[in-house]
Amino acid sequence: MEHAIEWEEKYSVDVPELDECQKELFAKFNTLIELKTDKADAKTLTNMISDINDYSKMYFSKEERILRKRKYPDLETHSKAHRQFIKNSISLRREIAEDVNNLTMEIILELRDWLFDHIETSDALYVPFLRIHQYIDDAAKKS
Repeated sequence: MEHAIEWEEKYSVDVPELDECQKELFAKFNTLIELKTDKADAKTLTNMISDINDYSKMYFSKEERILRKRKYPDLETHSKAHRQFIKNSISLRREIAEDVNNLTMEIILELRDWLFDHIETSDALYVPFLRIHQYIDDAAKKS
């Protein structure tokens, strides 16, 4: 399928439950792309956008909870980016409800690419931070 994306190890943040969330979100975007390609009806597309929106909220809050617990110094900036994504996703859902033709492949790919970029840049920044904390925790358990 054109535009489909596969999750790769390079996206991993070394937290299995977050990696699973990423994989699920990628799958949801692939489904949305497929629905758009197959010219699905407005209700189906709107539901899929809602699904992506709801899942993103759950995933982002899970990620933020982990980062908050570890006292990640850049959490506020990171959370702000999440809120912007959700806001874009919500307004997209509204636009589609008004007219399904407002959902172009370009818009879908833009939203999806934002997610890619966020994972490869912002999420990648916290990986070493979490690794250090994990190392300290593991060392403390051993002693």
